[in-house]
Amino acid sequence: QVQLVESGGGLVQAGGSLRLSCAASGRAASTSNMGWFRQAPGKEREFVAAIAWSGGRTYYEDSVKGRFTISRDNVQNMVYLRMNSLKPENTAVYYCAADVRGGVFHTQVGAYDFWGQGTQVTVSS
Repeated sequence: QVQLVESGGGLVQAGGSLRLSCAASGRAASTSNMGWFRQAPGKEREFVAAIAWSGGRTYYEDSVKGRFTISRDNVQNMVYLRMNSLKPENTAVYYCAADVRGGVFHTQVGAYDFWGQGTQVTVSS
């Protein structure tokens, strides 16, 4: 079991930055691959970024490469998503998710076992 709680969302102007945090707890928290997803109104939930349990490997959706950075602190059981140069189209609810199997990165929603409640990010133009 892994429990996830996101925070750090808010309202920001285009070009601004935000850092999302995800507090993870549970036996598998430090050995799971972790991902960030987002869901805009009327759209399906989509993959944003993932990080291996060790923190040594990361993977990004193409549109966020160079602007977003995923990181983790396994001592504090925290996962972060630093978002720079935000655009209005980045407006969405952002979710943290855990894949307890680890190994190969997955971008599909169904591959992740546990989810947080989400945090709203709104980027104004």
